[in-house]
Order: sequence, then C-alpha cells, then structure tokens
Amino acid sequence: MDPILQLSIRQLSGKWRVTLIAVLAALPVALMLFIKLVAGEEIEFNADFINVTLSGMVIGAVLPIVLITLSTASLGNEVENRTLGFLITKPVPRYRIVLPKVLAAVVIGGSFIVASAVASTFIGGGSVQAAIAVAAGVAIGVIAYSTILTWAGLLTSRAIGFAIVYVLLWEGAISSFLGGARYVSVRAYVLSIMHELDKDSFAPLSDGVIEWPAAVVGAAAVIVVFFWLTVLRLRRMDVQ
Repeated sequence: MDPILQLSIRQLSGKWRVTLIAVLAALPVALMLFIKLVAGEEIEFNADFINVTLSGMVIGAVLPIVLITLSTASLGNEVENRTLGFLITKPVPRYRIVLPKVLAAVVIGGSFIVASAVASTFIGGGSVQAAIAVAAGVAIGVIAYSTILTWAGLLTSRAIGFAIVYVLLWEGAISSFLGGARYVSVRAYVLSIMHELDKDSFAPLSDGVIEWPAAVVGAAAVIVVFFWLTVLRLRRMDVQ
C-alpha cells in the first residue's frame, strides 16, 4: 500500500470520526427497520421511499455530511498541524500526494455509505438491480464530493462552513428548484445514474433527473477539475 494512503487512512480513521460516520450511516437503515417493525409487513419500494429515504436522507444528507467530516480534514489537518511541509518537500509529483488523500476519504466514507444505501434499498423492498444502481450512483457521489471537499480543505481553514453552505444551499435548495442547476449538481448526477441503471424501480425520479450522458460527463468533469485544482493549489502553496 502507498505510504501516504496508509498514513491518510490511519489519520482519518480516528475513533470519534469513525463512530460519527457509523452512526450517520446507520440512521437510514435503523429508520427502515423501525418502519418495517411498526408496519408489520413488507415495505413497498415506491416514490415515498425513494424521495424520503434514498434521495432525501442517504444522498441528500448522510452522503455529503460524511464526506465533509473526512475530506475537509484530509489535507486540511495537514495545514492546520503544520505537517504539510513534510509531504510537499518529498521529491514526488503533487498528484501522488493528492490522490491518496482523496482515496482515503473514498475508502472510509464509501464503505459506510454504500453499505447503508444498499441495506436500506433491500429493506425497503428494492430488487438486486435497484441495489446495484444505488451502489453505483452513491459510489460516484462519494468520489465527486471527496474531490470537491478535499480541495476546499486545502483552500481555506473554514472549509467545513463552506461545505455546509454549499451542500444546503446549492445541492439541497437551488438544484432542487432550478432545472438548469442540476447539470452542475453532484446530487443530480447520483440520482440520474441510479435512474438510468434501473428505470423501472426509479421511475418516480423521471421528472427530476438529467440526461444520462450529461450526468456521466458532469460527474467525470467534477472529479477531474477539482482534483486538478487541488494539485494546482498544492503546487502554489507557500508552506512554512
């Protein structure tokens, strides 16, 4: 394993952080189990489940919050602790520093969030195909948010505040009401990928998703652009 990746995973997998992530990831599953227990019957995989549990809770809340706790700290903590200088003085390309930092957040956060989303889908009456669609869409969302928030953590010491405003205002409010904004929304990419991979199960999303090619290209562009911006920022930083 790459030494920087190994170090980054160890830094981000502190007890309090992993506990918080585990609790957040468990919330949708616990909610579905509670509903199933109270209802005393199988839950229908319908519009209410998709909009409230998957789109609203897992993708709209748990996914970005988990990545905020991880990705803003990935390089942000190095700056705050004044240890970034030890990394950038090494004779390695800057992308080989950024990539392990992004991957560490993806590995830790992705494992919890994808598992939560898939488990919620099955408990909610979803098929195997629906679970695969959810896993694929959420995985793309994890990578996209990780690159954006890793860049934010390197850009400013107030990255958490910036990330919360971005998620609540842009991803949560503006992109939900303005159709054009969905073309530059990670949440819209995730939902569109899910819908494309299983159009029957996710038919209730039909009116709110963007075209499949636009979602794929948009997600890829976000990942590449923000990864490049992070590398560029790291090259230009004057670290004492």
